[in-house]
Amino acid sequence: MKHKNVFQLMEKWAPKNLAFDWDPIGLQVGLQNDETKNILVTLDVLENVVDEAIENNVNLIISHHPLIFNPLKNIDLSSPKGKTIQKLIQHNITVYTAHTNLDVAEGGVNDLLARKLDIEVTDSLVSMQDEKLYKVAVYVPLSHIEKVREAFNKGGAGHIGNYSHCTFQTEGEGTFKPLKGSDPYSGKIGEIKFADEKKIESIVPEQKLASVIHEIKKAHPYEEVAYDVYKLHNKGKEYGLGRVGKLKEPMTVKQLAEKVKERYELEGLKITGSLEKKVQKVAILGGSGEKYIFAAKNKGAEVFITGDMTFHLAQEAMEMGLVVIDAGHYIEEIMIEATRDYIVEQLKDSNINVITSTVCTNPFTFL
Repeated sequence: MKHKNVFQLMEKWAPKNLAFDWDPIGLQVGLQNDETKNILVTLDVLENVVDEAIENNVNLIISHHPLIFNPLKNIDLSSPKGKTIQKLIQHNITVYTAHTNLDVAEGGVNDLLARKLDIEVTDSLVSMQDEKLYKVAVYVPLSHIEKVREAFNKGGAGHIGNYSHCTFQTEGEGTFKPLKGSDPYSGKIGEIKFADEKKIESIVPEQKLASVIHEIKKAHPYEEVAYDVYKLHNKGKEYGLGRVGKLKEPMTVKQLAEKVKERYELEGLKITGSLEKKVQKVAILGGSGEKYIFAAKNKGAEVFITGDMTFHLAQEAMEMGLVVIDAGHYIEEIMIEATRDYIVEQLKDSNINVITSTVCTNPFTFL
């Protein structure tokens, strides 16, 4: 398996179109066509993480935070970042990053954080985009109806709400004339063929479109598959940053803070507002979430769990009655185990070893 195949598996979970425009996701350093030996999953790519990869014969690192966040004007090999990049290149290690797309994705960082606190998610904190939908229709001989219909499902089509395998079929008669050089499934060269067929159609999200068409062509017996693709105005799934939801039962801010500290295995955290205030509706956003305090308040959240709160914005939150629990940026490390588990499941038939980094990249220590 090549690195690019692993990239595709990651983008199946966290499609690149979900990332913010400014976010340098995807391939950061290395080659996409190298054969994957072993994979290391990490939050950050620092020099000691690269050392860990070298020790474990890893040639693909998957990170959440980009190694190269801002465009480089030069690569100073005496600087920490320069040394890190040099080691990666010298040891033929590729780095791939899934950042804000993994934050936004269903089952991604923010869903993981919410689940860890037993929050029943009801909404996104900040709406970003609606999934684009398409209708795919394909014309199939009666002998292959079941195979092609299953190909729709295998590719990811046919999901409407809580229903899967949603298709519609109409019977008809297709015509075609095999020309010289063709290899027809039925009919003869130079003669018009009348074939009993069914049109199978189903709804397909944009990110699954290529996969669905690929699976249809694999399952279809015809040398040339006749299919149509229509762009729909229907609204698909809504994607957004952060999550809003409810605790199973009200609790005091102090109780919630203690739960946050325990579940995220933190040494300390910062809190605004009264510790005795009872809360139930919670907004949560991994990483730097201070600029979203107003979004949290507008969503009716009583408490906002995030990281990197600065003094004056914390004051503003306190003045408008929003409790803030600053659990730190490092809570995003929750993605390490989850990403490893996802890749292991996707690669269960391969002999690629997937490990998690044991290097702590958190720059802060609490006294």
